[in-house]
Amino acid sequence: MIKSIFNEGQPQSITEVLQNKDERVKLQQEILQKFPETTLLDVKLNIPGPIKNNRYLEKIFAAGIFDLETVFQNSNLPFILYEHWEKVTGPENFYLVNCNYRVVKEKAVEFEEHQKLNRLFDADVLIDKQKQAISRKELGLPVRRCFLCSRPAKECARSRRHSVTDLQDYITNLYRQEISSV
Repeated sequence: MIKSIFNEGQPQSITEVLQNKDERVKLQQEILQKFPETTLLDVKLNIPGPIKNNRYLEKIFAAGIFDLETVFQNSNLPFILYEHWEKVTGPENFYLVNCNYRVVKEKAVEFEEHQKLNRLFDADVLIDKQKQAISRKELGLPVRRCFLCSRPAKECARSRRHSVTDLQDYITNLYRQEISSV
């Protein structure tokens, strides 16, 4: 049995992660300029620590994306995958969804809460008229909860309540339960 799924992969510095964020924002703006009437759904993993991508995280991403697309198909939401990134900073999908952003956000939250694995995902909903992602709070939806203690996730992240090792151990165990018994 593997000790941790984070024992392989290329460590990313804060600079590399921030550079990727800048590239993400640039692409989001380009997409929204090109398709101002469409809702943009940006889906990525929210992974603690310097390892952001490896074969294990790719399997988690693929399983989650399958579930996300199933939720959207079952809800008859028309979507297309506009772009897929496979980077050392993590995999990411950019979808164009031909539906009201409120419905898209509700379905994105439904996806994030659908199964334990999906709680590792960050599904941001963006529209042309707003400069940042639509928040759960704006739509009166419940805040995202920490998977270790169930407090509001942002509160735990800001205060660094849990160690990177504890968070990675949780993700490794989740991988063993949901993806593989290695």
